[in-house]
Amino acid sequence: MLSTIESVNNVVNNFIWGVPAMICIIGVGLLLSFRTRFLQICKFPYAMKVTIGRMLRKRDASDGALTPFQAVCTALAATVGTGNIAGVAGAIAIGGPGAVFWMWISAILGMCTKFSEVTLAVHFREKNADGDLVGGPMYYIKNGLKKNWHWLAYLFAAFGVLTVFGTGNATQVNTITTAIDSALINYGVIEAGKSGTLNLIIGIVLAALIALILLGGIKRIGRVTEKLVPFMAVVYILLALGVILLNIKNVPGVFASIFEGAFSPASVTGGAVGSFFMSMKKGVSRGIFSNEAGLGTGSIAHACADTQKPVKQGFFGIFEVFVDTIVICTMTALVILCSGVSIGYGEAAGAELTINGFTSTYGNWVSIFTAVAMCCFAFSTILGWGLYGTRCIEFLFGSKVNKPFMVLYSLVAIVGATMDLGLMWSIAETFNGLMAIPNLLAVFLLSGVVVKLVKEYFENEGKK
Repeated sequence: MLSTIESVNNVVNNFIWGVPAMICIIGVGLLLSFRTRFLQICKFPYAMKVTIGRMLRKRDASDGALTPFQAVCTALAATVGTGNIAGVAGAIAIGGPGAVFWMWISAILGMCTKFSEVTLAVHFREKNADGDLVGGPMYYIKNGLKKNWHWLAYLFAAFGVLTVFGTGNATQVNTITTAIDSALINYGVIEAGKSGTLNLIIGIVLAALIALILLGGIKRIGRVTEKLVPFMAVVYILLALGVILLNIKNVPGVFASIFEGAFSPASVTGGAVGSFFMSMKKGVSRGIFSNEAGLGTGSIAHACADTQKPVKQGFFGIFEVFVDTIVICTMTALVILCSGVSIGYGEAAGAELTINGFTSTYGNWVSIFTAVAMCCFAFSTILGWGLYGTRCIEFLFGSKVNKPFMVLYSLVAIVGATMDLGLMWSIAETFNGLMAIPNLLAVFLLSGVVVKLVKEYFENEGKK
């Protein structure tokens, strides 16, 4: 039975995360870019001014809402995860250094896609029975499209609920226990293979923390993420910058290999990666999977923002993709490539490759900090996806199911800490990709609304 499920899942997964999906995601990104006159590039300085300026202004949000900064931190909490450490390493190992170039390209297009998703989410959001602001793909489908398209909203929400337990929780908790176990084994605190009891304790503690935060409502989630996300991002970026600066002589060669490898991967990988398409596929898919542009999930958090200007909040979508992919994913890539650590091109790799990049420069002591970074990244992802799952199940069954769902979601942490999750991860990844289908179709159909809102926004801004 399990082998049948695995076989079916592999077929669907290969299709969802294969060429057709990438063409759709890139195609929608290109369409939106052309229709908004490449707003993500032409208005990038303005976007940074608007977003960073608002982040520096301290203010409280109204009841049932988040400040714009809390909203972007909650969205970043879900997107900036272990994939930024492990996923980039995997992309480079399989696709060569050139995968980084294609990751950048996907991010540039993804900025406009996420801008559009966030703008639509804020524009078409509503208040639930508890007075909280709710929005996201299911709401801009429901409130923005005709009734014959409403089934897409329920499809998105259903896929969302099925995704959160794996992608958002169990696999992230598994990453946390692995990181802690590895650090403790390295320092001789515990013996390899004897971490079962410790992992169970970690799972129980995490379940309690997750429940405590999620059951505290949207305000508590926002208060946690606005502190956790900047902290973990700054620590990771500083550590990565240290590696780059200590290996500064390698930087020109690294960038040369990235650009050359984007179009001729065989020349920089010794023939191990011979396909230009493989380099592009790995880079694009890694970028998409990291920043979630096209999946629509991040817009669920942004819809909670206490703002009356959808387009202004949309600029946070541009900022989010920039931080996640252009900054953090690039830092990871440079740590791997600048450090000179051995890369087995053509072979699967994960977080260990990134960690090797740090330890080869700083020494083994830095493994403690990388473990802390991975734990923070994973825990923040759990919180972000907890909100997404709550909003999805609420859309399907009403707000009365929110708290039972949060409790169940929290308890899954114990499963993630103590069990092998190979198949669960693969299935969750498939459902994650399936979420993109109804969302991309909706964004495509509502692209005219985005253009109209952008035009109105800048007309009003020009009058000030």
